[in-house]
Amino acid sequence: MSSTYVCRTAVLNMLIAVGLVAGVSIGTAGAASGDDTIPQPHSDSVSATLTDTVITTRVKAKLMGSDSLKKSDISVTTTNGVVTLDGSASNSNAKTVAEAATMLVDGVKSVDNNLKTPASSKASARTHEAVTKTERVASDSWITTKVKSGILADSVSKGFDVSVETIHGVVVLKGALSNQDAVDHVKDIAEKVKGVKSVDTSALTVAGG
Repeated sequence: MSSTYVCRTAVLNMLIAVGLVAGVSIGTAGAASGDDTIPQPHSDSVSATLTDTVITTRVKAKLMGSDSLKKSDISVTTTNGVVTLDGSASNSNAKTVAEAATMLVDGVKSVDNNLKTPASSKASARTHEAVTKTERVASDSWITTKVKSGILADSVSKGFDVSVETIHGVVVLKGALSNQDAVDHVKDIAEKVKGVKSVDTSALTVAGG
């Protein structure tokens, strides 16, 4: 066997070995590449790969571990990475802490903070009361106007001297009329106006009565 043949055989074996090593390396890279292409949960944020259920669980744990939120009652829901906080916070600072702590959880894209505080609840109650009062006053004013218009437009009562006031839907008629029939007549006019709960004629007097 010539030395040239031996040399060629050695080179061939070396190339085969290198090829095998290269093959192994390529296979490993391919596997790594395959891992990178595994579909991930859809999210607008690359880092937000956790499911909504896992996010909710982690947010709850985060909030429960905060001393500032011990007196708060918070419910958590997550939809496509958007966390909604409902319930009540002990104060405005606790509300802020809850939102900040939620944003620290991996996968959270944004927070809808619907937590109520004692101050906001009172403000809401005051606003509702003010709106209700305004609506009531507007309604009473409307009723008063309609009753006055009805009395002035009526052929029998248009010359009567009657003042009208409405309180919470109750029409109070005041003045002096010629007889009881006139009293009954203006009362009937007032009772027909929409929104009138009752008519008080105790302040109407009969002339000469």
